[in-house]
Amino acid sequence: MKTKLIANMYNFECKLFRSLNRHFDQKMLNFYFRNITHLGGALTTIMVCLFLIFFTKGVFQVIGITSAISLLFSHLPVALVKKLYPRKRPYLALMEIKVPANPLEDHSFPSGHTTAIFSVIIPFILFMPQLIVILLPLAISVGLSRMYLGLHYPSDVLVGCFLGSSVGFISYSIITRLFLLPSL
Repeated sequence: MKTKLIANMYNFECKLFRSLNRHFDQKMLNFYFRNITHLGGALTTIMVCLFLIFFTKGVFQVIGITSAISLLFSHLPVALVKKLYPRKRPYLALMEIKVPANPLEDHSFPSGHTTAIFSVIIPFILFMPQLIVILLPLAISVGLSRMYLGLHYPSDVLVGCFLGSSVGFISYSIITRLFLLPSL
């Protein structure tokens, strides 16, 4: 019974994954997803945090510090889970998957890009709720890009979203209490 349930869940996940990846040959989607995915990469997320920490003051500097803490602490479990649960990337496990040249070869679960973008944007949203209309669609696009590009299953992205969001909220809560800042 349990094995059948897991098999059914995996089959559903593969169908969902393929429904995104099958559009890989569309030029506009390719341009969008191949570029938006970098917003969740290490270089972009770290540089945004460092820029805010060193070149801004006030609330933006606090957001930079909070996002940097969130980014750091969200990636410790990502690294651990990738070692403990070595899930192959979809393009390595499934037939007829479309991927860009030189795809990542490390483990798939959870999505580091999705974790990173959510861990960085959540403090922004909590400190400045009006930014949700811009930042949430960007973060969701990063998650979708990881599937579109053939690099992650939907569950990799969902866990990355949950992990990044949770650590972002915890970091925000700790920073606002530590520095006696007004919170939500």
